[in-house]
Amino acid sequence: MTKSVHHWIAGRTVEGTSGDWGPVTDPATGEVTTRVALASAADVDEAVAAARAAFATWGTASLAQRTAVLFRFRALLDAHRDEIAALITAEHGKVHSDALGEVARGLEIVDLACGITTQLKGELSTQVSTGVDVAAIRQPLGVVAGITPFNFPAMVPMWMFPLAIACGNTFVLKPSEKDPSASVRLAELLKEAGLPDGVFNVVHGAKPAVDRLLAHPDVAAVSFVGSTPIARYVHATASANGKRVQALGGAKNHMLVLPDADLDAAADAAVSAAYGSAGERCMAISAVVAVGATGDALVQKIRERAEKVKVGPGSDPDSEMGPLITREHRDKVASYVTGAAAEGCEVVLDGTGHTVEGHEGGHWIGLSLLDRVPTTARAYQDEIFGPVLCVLRAETYEEGLALVNASPFGNGTAIFTRDGGAARRFQLEVQAGMVGVNVPIPVPVGYHSFGGWKDSLFGDHHVYGNDGVHFYTRGKVVTTRWPDPAEAPAGIDLGFPRNH
Repeated sequence: MTKSVHHWIAGRTVEGTSGDWGPVTDPATGEVTTRVALASAADVDEAVAAARAAFATWGTASLAQRTAVLFRFRALLDAHRDEIAALITAEHGKVHSDALGEVARGLEIVDLACGITTQLKGELSTQVSTGVDVAAIRQPLGVVAGITPFNFPAMVPMWMFPLAIACGNTFVLKPSEKDPSASVRLAELLKEAGLPDGVFNVVHGAKPAVDRLLAHPDVAAVSFVGSTPIARYVHATASANGKRVQALGGAKNHMLVLPDADLDAAADAAVSAAYGSAGERCMAISAVVAVGATGDALVQKIRERAEKVKVGPGSDPDSEMGPLITREHRDKVASYVTGAAAEGCEVVLDGTGHTVEGHEGGHWIGLSLLDRVPTTARAYQDEIFGPVLCVLRAETYEEGLALVNASPFGNGTAIFTRDGGAARRFQLEVQAGMVGVNVPIPVPVGYHSFGGWKDSLFGDHHVYGNDGVHFYTRGKVVTTRWPDPAEAPAGIDLGFPRNH
């Protein structure tokens, strides 16, 4: 029998009213192991109503009360990290160690939220005019929503809700219906930590649930992570409905390797960043730009390392890379490799025929490596979101930089070099939101903000860090004057107020 995953509304599981269910597969076997309730508009309305009711008291709760809950949640999350990682592996397919890393990075944002007292400190200017003080404060928005992708079912929601609820908002999460169990487990731990019912809610579903959140009049802000076309749609639709929006889109992250780079270190980094989590990361390196005469040697080193990576079930401790999330996605990723030669690419490694003994029904694809990739090839132009690495050649730093900057995406990028001057130029000249210098996946720590440029971000705010706090609050400025009873009345003055 398959497991059933329900919505979480007002502190309890709710089956919902639609009667529709979606399948959740084990990517390592291809078998349906779980069914997930798919929300109707009425289910979304119920979750938003619960959040709105909870905001009446949570929005005015003291910082001490909010942080006490978050500290308890952090302890529970730490104690249950192995269990949550196992849920991720079972439904997403990533290897267990990678899933543990996901939970650990989510914990960083919980840590940040636990220290929200310093993030929400206001400003006070005294005596800006005679007897007049001005204070600036930040207050919560109300009900906010998060729409999150399949590739990080625990971490990406934790980029959002800990800060949102720490700031005094209430939250409705719409996670991916492909791997929903981790989000519900997080909701259960929040309740165990003492979070009042209705402050955090989970509704599962597809486009109808998303559309209702984007249009709902009681949702003040929407956070989204996913593909660029959907990010653009979310931003346009939610903005048209008067909502604050941060929508993170797709990526085509480049790694520029200069001739003076340590090629062994660069090859290690390229393999780790391109094939980790089977390439299903928005910060994966999917294009290496080899400058000068480095290309042949670098490609050979990448090939040698990639051929040794063990692909297998995420639950197997010996596996280094797991399967892809669905059969349909696996086939789409494979199409970029099978069609690469006809588009002018040199296929160095073709992983499309990979299978795993005893798990023949799994969504398997091996590591693929394409060299001398023209910029016109689909494998270069599209976000593949799979274990396919493209290598391009450039004669000079300037040519390589121009190639990186010509991409419509601007999420993350990296340079590998021993030249500090070149690295400094790159970090200033490259058009991307996150830059690594000899660091292939430059995901910022929790107290900095995550976000890209160009078609990788729609909206003005990045997630977490200071940007996250600002996104989930709005400013208010209070000007105060307490007149001295002994003073004579100022009288009427119709002129524009001046400070004196």
